[in-house]
Amino acid sequence: MKFSEAKQGRVFVLRLEDGEIVHETVERFAREKGVNAAAVIVLGGADRGSRLVVGPLDGRSDKIVPMGTVLGDVHEMTGTGTIFPDEDGNPKLHMHISTGRNEKSMTGCVRNGVKVWLIAEVIILELIDTSAMRKLDRATGFELLDP
Repeated sequence: MKFSEAKQGRVFVLRLEDGEIVHETVERFAREKGVNAAAVIVLGGADRGSRLVVGPLDGRSDKIVPMGTVLGDVHEMTGTGTIFPDEDGNPKLHMHISTGRNEKSMTGCVRNGVKVWLIAEVIILELIDTSAMRKLDRATGFELLDP
C-alpha cells in the first residue's frame, strides 16, 4: 500500500443536463475551477447508448483486454470516483457506476462515455495539499494513482 495525506478544499454541487457525457463534463468543470484532486459522487440517470468498461476479458492474463457494454435503455445510476491530474497536469476522472433497470444491474467504469438521461447530480469534494497524480504504468497501460 502507498498513501499520502490531503486536506479538504471546496465543495461543488453540479447538475449535469440531458445528453452530457459524465467524465467529459466533470473533467471540463474541474479544469475551469482549478480542481486537481477530488472525491466525486454521482446520482441520476444514464441514457441508452451509454458505454461502460465492464472488466478485463481474461482476469489476470499477461495482456489486459478491456470489455465494454452499451446500455440498451435508460438506467438509474449511482457512482463514486476520484479526480487526480495525469502526468500533463490534466484532471482525470476515474469513476465506477452501478446502473439498474427493472431487475437487471450493471457496474462499470464511465471512461467510454456515459450519457446523462434527464439529469445527474454530482458532488465534488476537492482535495488540497496533495501531490497525488496518475502515472502511466507501461505494464498495464493504465494511468495508475501514485499517492
